[in-house]
Order: sequence, then C-alpha cells, then structure tokens
Amino acid sequence: MSQALINPQILTWSRIRAGLSEMDVASKLPVKAEKVSEWEAGESRPTFKQAQKWATLAHIPFGFLFLREPPVEKLPLPDLRTVEGMASSEPSLDLLDTVKDVLRKQDWYIEYLQDHERERLPFVGRYSTRAPAKEVVADIRQTLGVNADARRLDYENYMRMLIEAAEAAGILVMRSGIAVGNTHRKLNVGEFRGFAISNALAPVVFINSADAPSARLFTLMHELAHIWIGSSGISDGNTTGGRREETFCNAVAGEFLVPEDSFRALWNSDIPWEDNLAPLASHYHVSPLVIGRRARDLGYIGNDQYGAYYRRILKAFQNKEGGGGDYYRTATAKNSTRFSNAVIAEARSGRLLLRDAGKLLGVQPAKLRTYASKLTE
Repeated sequence: MSQALINPQILTWSRIRAGLSEMDVASKLPVKAEKVSEWEAGESRPTFKQAQKWATLAHIPFGFLFLREPPVEKLPLPDLRTVEGMASSEPSLDLLDTVKDVLRKQDWYIEYLQDHERERLPFVGRYSTRAPAKEVVADIRQTLGVNADARRLDYENYMRMLIEAAEAAGILVMRSGIAVGNTHRKLNVGEFRGFAISNALAPVVFINSADAPSARLFTLMHELAHIWIGSSGISDGNTTGGRREETFCNAVAGEFLVPEDSFRALWNSDIPWEDNLAPLASHYHVSPLVIGRRARDLGYIGNDQYGAYYRRILKAFQNKEGGGGDYYRTATAKNSTRFSNAVIAEARSGRLLLRDAGKLLGVQPAKLRTYASKLTE
C-alpha cells in the first residue's frame, strides 16, 4: 500500500493544534501509539487513507499535510482579549473555526441584502468611545424599543426579548456553546465570552453559550455596544487592564442593565456584599451575577471576590448541564432567526439549492422543512 509523502512536522503541528494526544490519534485511526510517534519523527509514513483520516481528525484540509511549514493562522477579527493586562494567548482551533463559520454566514447574508437593495443601518458606528455611556444606552433603548416595563421580566425572558428586538433592528444574534455544530468541540468560556462583527448592512453578535446563562445577558449588551461604536472584536469580559473598547462596552452594558445612579443609592455597604445581590437582582430584574458584576465594576467589591463568585456560578451550571436540548431550537439559536429566515426564503424561491441551504444552516436538507416550520412558532 502506497505511503503518503507528508511532512512529519505538519503532523505534530496539526495534532497539537487540535488538542489531541498521540494516544487520541492512535485510537481513532486506529493504530498503535508507537506508530504515531514514528510518523511524527519521520521514521515511517502513513498510508494515504491513514493520512486522510488524520486530516479529518485534526480538522485541516488534506493538502496541509504536504506543506513545508505549518501555516500562520491569525484571528480574522481584532483580538480584544487580555489576561492580567497582557495580550491573550494564541486562539484555539475551536475559536478560529467558530469565527470563520460566522463570517461565512455574514458574507452570504450581506450579498443577500445587497441583492434585495436593503439600506445601511444608521445605528452601526453612530458613537465613539468618547461618547457618554448614558447617551449610548439611551440610543440603544430607543433603537430596540426597550421601555421601563421590559425590566419587569425575569432575566431569561428579558434576554429573549432583547435578542428579538436586536434581530428586528437588523442585527444577527448567534449563540452556541460548541464549534461548528460539533458536540465534541465545546467552546471554552475561559478563552472568550463572545464577539461582535460590525457591518453597516449586517452586524453580527455571537454569544458563547457554554457560559452560565446568568452571564450571557451582560455579554449580549456588551457585544451590542460594540456595534454602536462600529467596533469588531473578540471579547472575554475582562475589565482589569482591558482595551479601551472593552472598558467602554462594559460601561455601556452595565449602565443599560443596572443604572449607576440608582445602584449607588440602593447598595448597602453595612451588610455582607453577597447579601445585596438577591434584592438588587429582584429590583432590576437581572441575575444576581449581573449585580455582582456591576458591584465589581463600580468598586464595591474586588476583582477576586467577583471572580470567585462567577466561577462558583459557572461550575454549578456546568455540573447540572444536561443534553443538547431541542435540535431545532438549538439550530435557530446558532444561526439566528433572521439569518435562518433569509436562507429558507432563498431555498423556497429556488435561488438557493437545498444542499447549499443545509450547509449554511448546518441542518440536514431533509430537515429543512421542519426547521422552517419551527421558525414561525
């Protein structure tokens, strides 16, 4: 059986990039672990079939295995993440593939809007980071049609209402906790909480659903703030030592959800700080985690106190997390309702093949009819 004249260096690079051990690769091919070590050392070579399986397992094009050197990969969006004031580490394969998948969908949607002669959205990039946060908040409220009564909802229904309002305004809101629909590729909350892709025709907000549900509301508003200042980038929710855009978007999100003036009037410094969370969460109709976040950002508690509290909430969510939930509901969240409706409309008109519609949505063509019916429920 003929051997594939691949570059051993690429084998090692692709395995590590995909977060796989030699044992992981050996069990999937399947071969002995010693054989994988031999291939990476250049002492022997895999067959073409084995090399093709390797490429699939490592999530790279087969042709990459024949390159002289590993390709240099960069995030196609500005990286606004920081760790202790320093630039973040190299992006994971899961993050790279997630961003590329969202950009692919956005590109299609922009062409769709151009074909239908849709106008630019006036609120995209309307402000800069020099604007008062309260002014930006007021404009977001007016654009989304959010009034004071909306805050009487619990935070889950409040978030649902905000997402629907954002989509009605022309923003694609996509949410997923896994990379490109692969349940074995869970997104790492420690790496990023969300990202925004600003575009005057088709702005996109992505929320990492692997995060605790009570934290996603803040991420949503943070990413929407990015759209209002015309800024694209990957966010991790960090405040300490954060970039200017991140600091500003955190301030807008905090002011939108929990206005500073009333918060300062209601916060009771004479009791343990955690005793403030539940009553204030009830008052503002957000989660206690959002109140804790606001207290940290306004200097009532330290970063370590909030960090420990957030990790406790996240761990509790991860420990009780069940299955993937309803297939169609999950797919709609991943794609956004607005994007899904556009793809389905093009497929029904015959301008888009069912096969291509299925690829765009990550839904099997045979399930598209049911998927379309679920969008109207």
